[in-house]
Amino acid sequence: MPYEKALDVEIFKEVRDFEGTRITVGVFSYNNGPKKLQIGRENQNASGEWTFSKLGRMTKEETQAVVPVMTKAVESM
Repeated sequence: MPYEKALDVEIFKEVRDFEGTRITVGVFSYNNGPKKLQIGRENQNASGEWTFSKLGRMTKEETQAVVPVMTKAVESM
């Protein structure tokens, strides 16, 4: 079964901005399935557009900002 955006329900979403990058923490439920935590990164290119990037490793500053958001996200699950 192919992915259908209409079936993906956003329950929680919060973004933390850093210099040239941002990290999004979200909770989603697909097709009334279990709620799942999703963490993503976007990087800003030279023209100011945001593009998807693998989250990979996080700096200490990023981790300290994202962990409290993850705690809030878990409360919505």
